[in-house]
This record gives sequence, structure tokens and C-alpha cells, in this order.
Amino acid sequence: MRIGIVCPYSFDVPGGVQNHVMDLAEALIGLGHEVSVLAPADEDSPLPSYVVSAGRAVPLPYNGSVARIAFGPVSTARVRRWIIRGDFDVLHVHEPLTLSLSMLAVLSARGPVVATFHTAMTRSRVLAAAQGVLQIVLERITARIAVSALARKVQVEHMDGGAVEIPNGVAVAKFAGVEPLPGWPGECAPGAGGTIGFLGRFTEARKGFPILADAFVALAPHRPGLRLLVAGPGDPDDLYGRFPAELRDRVTFLGMVPESDKARMLRSLHLYVAPNTGGESFGMILTEALAAGATVVASDLDAFRRVLDGGRAGRLFPTGDAAALRAALAELLDDPEQRGALTACGDQVVAHYDWPVVARRVIEVYAAAIEATDGRVIDQEWAGLGGAV
Repeated sequence: MRIGIVCPYSFDVPGGVQNHVMDLAEALIGLGHEVSVLAPADEDSPLPSYVVSAGRAVPLPYNGSVARIAFGPVSTARVRRWIIRGDFDVLHVHEPLTLSLSMLAVLSARGPVVATFHTAMTRSRVLAAAQGVLQIVLERITARIAVSALARKVQVEHMDGGAVEIPNGVAVAKFAGVEPLPGWPGECAPGAGGTIGFLGRFTEARKGFPILADAFVALAPHRPGLRLLVAGPGDPDDLYGRFPAELRDRVTFLGMVPESDKARMLRSLHLYVAPNTGGESFGMILTEALAAGATVVASDLDAFRRVLDGGRAGRLFPTGDAAALRAALAELLDDPEQRGALTACGDQVVAHYDWPVVARRVIEVYAAAIEATDGRVIDQEWAGLGGAV
């Protein structure tokens, strides 16, 4: 099968959707399919061989964060050339309601279109200003995928249609088969040591880092060997300034880490903490932490609860409650048997998210979309413009 995948967000900046697209593409290639990915990226950016750059992206506020996207006449021409040259059996776009390459690809599509919706956001000022275009986009989509029950609920209640729920995948072997970082995770004796970790944008309010920082500050004086390992974008002075001077040498900041080091970072933890306060439709980092063998402690968000099987595969704490998080961390650090039981359940849960398993479910949606359109070109008039763009 010839598959074209469109990523709306720039490959110059790491993110959950970008990682999802790359992992899906590699899983599909591993299953014997021919895949091309179109994404925004600077011309000199190092890209996988299957990725085609659509040019530099610009920042756009989106879902409480900032997304880097490409849009406009130049991007439209590039999307159309890529579609024509690819001659794809199916086009798979991600987040098509973002003003981005994905929306342009749907509007330029010649055949069956599968769309994956990652977020559970129902509206924004940008989307509200483009309602007419959105309706056209939705009508051109052949089949929809939602990465979570919450994202699927948005499709049913707000987007006039259903979606097949297929979760984000995780390359289990990549996370389970790496060595921890040198010197980590160290000892975890009751009442003494232990390593807890956080990965993400610690400056972004909805990621909840201040909640973890407060819990660490309250717990560290009673556990002289407790350490905190942090990875992600941000200024080191900003991070260390959040902690009392006497605790800063027990906080290690890795900064931005490549995918290979992310796996090693997660393998270096006794406990991975996800203190997010909202805006999450799935919880990709949770499946990665589970695959790496870390015990997960997470906010009791609906998306996190679903990934952690209602708390069987990880400890949930009341969202925003630093005192409850401190108590959960102390209990788990002092109870290796409880950590082991959660990790064992986590191994069973994460097996369902392994990318080859997830990719086969996506292929079933592709096949249904192709059958539904009977392989026909949707816009014959546009298809005749192939040589003109």
C-alpha cells in the first residue's frame, strides 16, 4: 500500500504528534508498506528518509501551547505537488482542523482520506473564525480515528460524526532495551533514597510542574538520598530557581534530550511523575514510562486514568494536590513490592500499545476508507491540474 501521512506540526520542535507520526510511519514501513510523510521543517533540518519538508513553520497559539505550523499559498502548492507525485492509495492526515498542512491536504485530496484527531479541544478563536472551511474539511474526510475516548467524544458531540478509537502507540522494545544513564537510578532504601522524574515543558502551566516541585520540596528533607531528574525545554536558572538553595544539588536538569536519551532517562527512574492539570487527551509519556519499566504516578485525569487501567498500572492522585502527590511518592518509594506490582500490570497494559499492534489497527481503517471510496478520485477537476502545480 502507498500511504501519504501529513503532520501539521514542525519537525524542528519535538512533540507528541510529531513522534506519533514518525513511529507510525516506521511501523508501517516495517510491515511492508511504502510511506511518505509531509511536515513543516527548515530546509537544512536533518530528517528521516521518508519525510518530505514543506518548508519553515510559524508559531500559532493552540490548545494552551504554541504549535509551529505551515499555511498559505506556498504551502498549498507544495502539498499538491507531494500528493500528485506520491499517487497514494490513502492519505492520512493528523489534526486536520488546525490551520496547517493537514487542512490543506484534505482540501487538496484526490482519494480516500483518513484523519486522526489527537486533542479533545472543541473550539478556539482560530477555529471559530473558519467554521465554513471546517465543514468542507469534515465532509472530505472518509474515515476518522481518535486517539482517546475523550477525543472520540468530541467527534461525536461536536463534529457531526464518529471515529474509531485507536490509541497512540509506543515502541516498547526501544524503551525496554536501553541502559539507564550513568549513575542512575541509584539506591531506593526505605526512608532514604530514590529517583523521581519529569519530562516536558516545566514552564507550561498545564504540565503541572509546580505541583511536583512542591511535593519534592516537602519530601526531600525526610529522604536525604532523594533525587529529581528533569528533561525538556527551558532555562536551567528558571528550573533551579524553583527550589531552595539547599536542595538544588539534588535536582538534575538534562535539557532537551533526543529520543534515544529520552528512553534512557525514563529507564533511570524509580517513579515517573505526570502532574498535569488538564488538556490531555491521551498521555503518551505514560505509555513510554511504562515501557521503560518506571512506576508511574499521575494526576487523576480521565485520559491518564484510562491509560493506567483505572489505577491498576500506576498510582493516581487528585489533580493539583501537591500534598497527596507527596504522600503517594513517599509510600511507593518505601514499598518496592507495591512498585513491582504496578510495574507488572504496566507491562501487560503497554503491550496493547506496542506500535506493530496499533499500526495493524490503523491499516484496517485504511482498507475500509479505500473500500468506501472504491479507489475513485474525489475531485476530477482538481486532478486534471496535476501538471500545473
